[in-house]
Amino acid sequence: MSTEVQIDEEAEKKAIIREYRRLLRAAKVKKGDKDFSLIRKAFDIAREAHFDVRRKSGESYIFHPLAVARIVAEDMGLGTTSIACALLHDVVEDTDLEIEDIEDLFSEKIARIIDGLTKIEEVFEQGASLQAENFRKIILTLADDVRVILIKLADRLHNMRTLDHMRKDKQLKIASETLYIYAPLAHRLGLYNIKSELEDLALKYKIPSVYKDISTKLQKTKAVRTRFINRFTLPVRRELDKMGIEYEVKSRTKSIYSIWNKMRSKNIPFEEVYDLFAIRVIINTPLDREKADCWKVYSVITDFYQPNPDRLRDWISTPKANGYESLHTTVMSPTGKWVEVQIRSKRMDEIAEKGYAAHWKYKEDSQHEGALDEWISRVREVLESPETNAVDFVDDFKLNLFAKEIFVFTPKGDIKSLPHNATALDFAYEIHTELGNRCVGAKVNQKLVPISHPLDSGDQVQIVTSKAQTPKFEWLEFVVTAKAKSSIKASIREEKKKVGRKGRKMLEATFKELGIEFNDQNLHTLTQIHKISGKLELFYRVGKGSIDPAEIGKLTVHNGFIQQRSKTKKNAKSLEEIVQKTRGKKDPLVLSTNQKQLNYKLSTCCNPIPGDDVVGFITNDGTIYIHRTNCPNVVPIMSNYGYRVVKAKWDKKEAVSFQAGIQMNGFDRTGIVNDITKVISNEMNVSMRSITFDNNDGVFEGKVFVYVNDTSHLKNLQDKLRNVEGVMKVNRIE
Repeated sequence: MSTEVQIDEEAEKKAIIREYRRLLRAAKVKKGDKDFSLIRKAFDIAREAHFDVRRKSGESYIFHPLAVARIVAEDMGLGTTSIACALLHDVVEDTDLEIEDIEDLFSEKIARIIDGLTKIEEVFEQGASLQAENFRKIILTLADDVRVILIKLADRLHNMRTLDHMRKDKQLKIASETLYIYAPLAHRLGLYNIKSELEDLALKYKIPSVYKDISTKLQKTKAVRTRFINRFTLPVRRELDKMGIEYEVKSRTKSIYSIWNKMRSKNIPFEEVYDLFAIRVIINTPLDREKADCWKVYSVITDFYQPNPDRLRDWISTPKANGYESLHTTVMSPTGKWVEVQIRSKRMDEIAEKGYAAHWKYKEDSQHEGALDEWISRVREVLESPETNAVDFVDDFKLNLFAKEIFVFTPKGDIKSLPHNATALDFAYEIHTELGNRCVGAKVNQKLVPISHPLDSGDQVQIVTSKAQTPKFEWLEFVVTAKAKSSIKASIREEKKKVGRKGRKMLEATFKELGIEFNDQNLHTLTQIHKISGKLELFYRVGKGSIDPAEIGKLTVHNGFIQQRSKTKKNAKSLEEIVQKTRGKKDPLVLSTNQKQLNYKLSTCCNPIPGDDVVGFITNDGTIYIHRTNCPNVVPIMSNYGYRVVKAKWDKKEAVSFQAGIQMNGFDRTGIVNDITKVISNEMNVSMRSITFDNNDGVFEGKVFVYVNDTSHLKNLQDKLRNVEGVMKVNRIE
């Protein structure tokens, strides 16, 4: 039973005005000037447009655009145009105002940015992903105005901050989208703080128990960290004061998501994550002395503490592709802990904090503005021939957002930045599309290598070409850059179109000969009979010879129309119908072996068991695949096909065995395997499917696959195994 929330209108009006004034302070505008008038006008129109609208929390909708505008001003340092666009970002999508009205009221530039922020209302092709179409539209606007992306990131950040009022399945979908595309975009545009907060909030809703556990442990250890940092920096601060260097010392705690990632990838507990924080020394120095002064500070730090030579990172000489500049070193503290120290100027720090917006501000003065501009230019090149399939497009584009970088040289000594694992063919496409299309090999450091050869930082690469060479489908298996993938696919598509034109002519001749009308209905019937995706694919297969036009003569034709088999017709259902029928009511699916009408399977990628938080994914044939919510495959599924995801929960009354994997390591001794199997089989009465043990110089690693009833059964078994003498670590195999 729902109760209506009483709104104190007077208090709400005061709160709105308070938020508006905070925005003006963040925007640094004064009453009466041109910038103030623009923000005021945008605020008044947004407030009027959203007048009666309330968010899920019950608060007036205008609080959302005001919050987004503040993020744009405070966290990104963007100007008045962006602030006005942030205030207006939802008016076209959610109210009667049109893009044309925005252009009349403001300017063509503001209207264009708002248009980029307005979502697509319909899916243009059956089976396409609405979310992927929206991502594609947002990314395409990068070619026009990067502010669209920045405002969209601010919008997503505020939505993530206020996600509490959404249903659980909506929270999971939005959190997955955030991890899949928005956090990597923030990373690539240099917005470190926003990227970290987006990841942390996504984890909070995807795996709340993990988020809460790490957050609590960070809070408990905060005082100890602060004391350690003060003691560690004391001698350095004294020396810098003597030298007369103007500086500031800050510390940055690793984000909750990064800590969880490290725990997962290294298979270690929270207590063993050594780089929980980094110390930052920020110096106030002129542009022409930045590099020399940063190295002076490095010299001071390494006079007191022993550096790790393998952990020196000089991003001042070669900035990252997102414009990031800093000097990083890892040194040994007196207590035996490794500590990362980051040294940078105030200008570098602002670029690190505010990303592309700050980079723009310093652009005229900087010698290093090229890296991020080059990346934006590369994005524009990729977008010249965008993928017809939105999901492929987003996947390819995303590849290069989070990639680590390598730096390689052209024969003339020019430096090129490429993602980690890039090949000689990626390098060829990086130089020019035509060079990539004709590439047959490369000389890496004067040695001849194949096009699939992976490159390392410092390699000098010369491309070998042939006029006879053309792009091959198998090239897609070893290229990693979005530009290379996009160019190869475009060439293959062009070749496909050529073959398709030939196939179309062949089909037209066959239809004419058999008295069949050459129209969309007949072509659609043929695609259904052959179970292929569309007309282009049909023409291509005919042109290639995998479909024989003569076979059409065996089909039933009536009044110039091909007759589809009644069975096929009767059973043919659209994907939307299948999803609708399978999804049923909005209540969660209850997973039980007794439900005969529910066609579900447990995904082998994450092996969910009762007690795990799970979601279902409906496939084209109506089968529901059950995944754990923290399964890596759930992120792309929820990001691209959210409408096919259903809530699911376990039937708690049912006792059924499910397979789960356990990984152990420790110190080997005689009889340890026997003790472990006794715990599993005798004490816990658990059936084993398989068990393997490896010994390396007295240290063992073991894997055992068992059948358990639920997560608490599995946890009890893990706790018992930890008590076996010699066993050091016991973890579930994810």
